[in-house]
Amino acid sequence: MNVGNLFTAIPASLPDELFEDLLVHSNFRLERIVSKGHSSPENFWYDQAEHEWVLVLQGEARLELEDQEEPIHLSAGRHLLLPAHCRHRVAWTHPEQETIWLALFYTDD
Repeated sequence: MNVGNLFTAIPASLPDELFEDLLVHSNFRLERIVSKGHSSPENFWYDQAEHEWVLVLQGEARLELEDQEEPIHLSAGRHLLLPAHCRHRVAWTHPEQETIWLALFYTDD
């Protein structure tokens, strides 16, 4: 048994986003991501082979999808399913508060 807390063990300084695998299986991975003022590099798009379901537990973020004009604003409790190869990027995360994400990556296999 492994007991943890998604809101603890966050470094005081976050020069880079924090990515932490919480649970890994052959066809899925559960990850905690912590952002604070981070965004994707200019002209960078995620294009991953897995589906990604993402939930913001704390904070705020804006995601851009390549095929949509308006960014998607996520705040605590909001979640989004990004199908495999849905090109997306993090446009903004709250600069003064940690944004804590829970991301589930999975395949159809």
